[in-house]
Amino acid sequence: MHWNETIGTLLAELGFVTRTGKSTANAVIKRPFAVVTGASSGIGYELARCCATNGYDLLVVADDANLDEAAAQLHKCGAHVESVEADLAIHRGVDAVFEAIDGREVDALLASAGHGPGRSFLEQDFDDVQHLIDSNITGTLDLVQRIARRMQARGSGRILVTGSIAGFTPGSYQAVYNGTKAFVDSFAFALRNELKDSGVTVTCLMPGATETDFLERADLLDTRLGTQKKADPADVAKRGFTAMIDGEGEVVPGWMTRMRAAMAMIAPSSALAERHRKAAEPETARPLAPT
Repeated sequence: MHWNETIGTLLAELGFVTRTGKSTANAVIKRPFAVVTGASSGIGYELARCCATNGYDLLVVADDANLDEAAAQLHKCGAHVESVEADLAIHRGVDAVFEAIDGREVDALLASAGHGPGRSFLEQDFDDVQHLIDSNITGTLDLVQRIARRMQARGSGRILVTGSIAGFTPGSYQAVYNGTKAFVDSFAFALRNELKDSGVTVTCLMPGATETDFLERADLLDTRLGTQKKADPADVAKRGFTAMIDGEGEVVPGWMTRMRAAMAMIAPSSALAERHRKAAEPETARPLAPT
């Protein structure tokens, strides 16, 4: 008897079965497979780490050279990790991810890719604006649709989409970014409803300001938003991952973030826009309080 068959027989005697419901007597137990975008740093990396430490093998995706180092660190968590450096703002980037999946069943898709340059809308180069929309919306939707169709066909799967409470607020000096997050939040809630009773769940993770390189990349370090206290990305990711596994529809991590989200539901849009202006307008940074 081969070693795999021996292990399989022992597992079958102990009552273990595969995800298809068949005895493991002649099969090695299959680890669940997760695809995580935006996985080179920040919330995306921490979501991938949550997957790795909870028994998932990984396909991690990002559009920067830090991805290889992130993949190496994730491998240390015990996962088999593959990486694809791809820009999801372009069709061939999404194609590259789908080709890397290579027909495998995706048990969880954690879509956390995206970025958001600051400064006033009229100062921004429109090519950058277009890339932001294509990254945060078009590429994300393309990948979600391709993977969710297969999940729906087999009747199982978990999807987590990283939105933001920024989607609740008119984002002066982040006008396009906040607009994309409003779209993503709304899309996730709608898709969840469309997929109810299908065996596929959709969770929208809606953090506030988080301690990542997002604000540096957005050129917002000289703003109040850039100097305020921010959430730990590991804590944000843990809350999101747990909500995804539990099949929850939405999660807003942190009491302060939940309070800001609640305020956005009742305050006038003009007041919200002015408040955001005071946080994101260039050269409004406050000195950090001593710790």
